[in-house]
Amino acid sequence: MGLFSSILGAPLAPLKGTVWVAEQIYQEAERQYYDPGTIRRKLREVEDARRAGTLTEERAAQLEQELVTRLLESTRRNKR
Repeated sequence: MGLFSSILGAPLAPLKGTVWVAEQIYQEAERQYYDPGTIRRKLREVEDARRAGTLTEERAAQLEQELVTRLLESTRRNKR
């Protein structure tokens, strides 16, 4: 049965490889997106931009809220 399924499954091999690569890219992107160190660095960047006047108070507050939400989600994910 292994030979038979290998022969019939051969045309799907490129698709399986593509799906695997896509899953790896997704996992790495998600890891970076929820990385606490990256989020904290971005929070510092927002604060620096606010102080420099390149961000409005409203936009800085919005970005900070998004980043804090990501940080909380990161903490929740790491507890699993």
